Amino acid sequence: MDIAAWRRKLDQLDRKLVRMLNQRARAAQEIGRLKARTAMPIYEPRREQAVFENVLSANRGPFPGHELKRVFEEIIAVMRRLQRKEILIRRKPKRRRRK
Repeated sequence: MDIAAWRRKLDQLDRKLVRMLNQRARAAQEIGRLKARTAMPIYEPRREQAVFENVLSANRGPFPGHELKRVFEEIIAVMRRLQRKEILIRRKPKRRRRK
């Protein structure tokens, strides 16, 4: 393949990553809704460690493990913000209509 073909391949993979990240975000929002109902904390260090262990064990390279962990640290931070937003939405008092 030439460079243009490789770049098209990268563009295709990037679009696939975006779709998968959005699927992950939707799942995180649902978890945020459940956490709001059960008063669970947003930050769960044991769960985050389990995520890191899961992705690192699936990594067969050439992506360096320490860099993969950094990527997932950022992904998890974004997911936490989405969950926090879900919890805030659920806790907002409903406005009463004036008659």
